[in-house]
Amino acid sequence: MKATTTFAAGLLTASAALAETPVLTVYAGDYVVSEWGPGPKIEEMFEAECDCDLQFKPGDLLPRILLEGARTEADVVFGLNTDVTKQARESGLFAPHNVDLSPLTLPIDWNDDVFLPYNYGHTAFVYNTERLAEPPESFDALLEAPDDLKIVIQDPRSSISGLATVLWVQSVYGDEAEAAWEKLAPKILTVTKGWSESYGLFTDGEADMVMSYTTSPAYHIIAEDDRTKKAAIFPEGHYFMVELTAKVASTDQPELADQFLAFTLSEPFQEMIATGNWSFPAALPREQWPEGFQELALPKDVLFYSEDEAAALRDEAVEAWRRALSR
Repeated sequence: MKATTTFAAGLLTASAALAETPVLTVYAGDYVVSEWGPGPKIEEMFEAECDCDLQFKPGDLLPRILLEGARTEADVVFGLNTDVTKQARESGLFAPHNVDLSPLTLPIDWNDDVFLPYNYGHTAFVYNTERLAEPPESFDALLEAPDDLKIVIQDPRSSISGLATVLWVQSVYGDEAEAAWEKLAPKILTVTKGWSESYGLFTDGEADMVMSYTTSPAYHIIAEDDRTKKAAIFPEGHYFMVELTAKVASTDQPELADQFLAFTLSEPFQEMIATGNWSFPAALPREQWPEGFQELALPKDVLFYSEDEAAALRDEAVEAWRRALSR
């Protein structure tokens, strides 16, 4: 009887301890917890220093939290970018991050007190040299390529990389963006909801090119010792994309949220995120980038819209894409 009582007491103690472990809920894009994503490593690293339970909730980011409002379960949102931050900022759902920005090594100045960068890259069409020996050497050349060239892209209404793509086309072609999409449309094999599906089709050999990032070949170089995957670098320039994290104003774990945001600019996180998310770290000098990143071809011209510019052009850019592809 005594042993039974002791065992039951032990269970109660363990349950109480488990119940006292604080939970940090982080909304993140599906790619974060995909097979290529950094989610599991982030969880492991942060839990080692926070004495907490970090739980990723993957799915749509901004639409989801706007729908939930102050009732959201999220403490932190991980994976926004400047193409949507104006809408996010105006929602009033996010709080200042209070993180020192001096460690940042972005190629642009950054002084935002709400949205905190953790990595960046540039949009690019990635190809396999064994399948496509002579890729288009410019955006114009891609538009004029034979229609049997097959590419996969992401939907700008559900994917941050898809939205960056339509803004890239908008920044290159301006008023002629819809005409550019009309030329590209016959070459588009399919449009996927997110990046992971697109990239999977490409690596499975279903397409010649995939809409991705200049950093994507680093994965194949470092993880697979494969140098057949390359980004086509266009003289028209490439769209700069920075990924951001932010603290939710209604969080019931404000100290943990602050700790997580500061953690994303720490050296251990920044060293991990390069190969964890296959992107350039936002707060690490170039000489500390992983060796495979030194081999990457980078654009000479970087195209970038501020959040105000992106917000003003977003609907127009998406609608031009939709009209062209629906014909």
